[in-house]
Parts: sequence; C-alpha cells; structure tokens
Amino acid sequence: MGNTIGQKLSDCRGDRSQKEVAEAVGISVSALSMYEQDQRIPRDEIKVRLANYYHQTIGDLFFANDNHES
Repeated sequence: MGNTIGQKLSDCRGDRSQKEVAEAVGISVSALSMYEQDQRIPRDEIKVRLANYYHQTIGDLFFANDNHES
C-alpha cells in the first residue's frame, strides 16, 4: 500500500509552512491544503511546479505506487 498523493505532498513539505510552499509555486494556501487532504488533484501545470519545487519527478510524486507488495 502506497501513500496517497496528499500524504506524499505533506511529507515533501516537511517543516515548511503551507503558505511558504503555496507562494513558491503560485497557488493559494487553500488549494495546497485541499491537495494535501486528497480533496482535490492539482492540474498538470501545478503538478509540474510542485514536483520541481520538491525536487521530485512527477511520476514519483503523483503516479508511483509501492510496487514491493508480495
């Protein structure tokens, strides 16, 4: 079982505030909050910005699953 997109985004944010990340990627704090709570999925343009900001690939951040299941 892999993490949800929201969990991955929250984990990547770490100690940074939602405001800091939202301003850096050009979205509202409420939008970031909804993404982290799995209430909304970011559109592709925002996925790219978030992946770049967190130094992750889009695939790892938004599409990769835990493939180590038995």
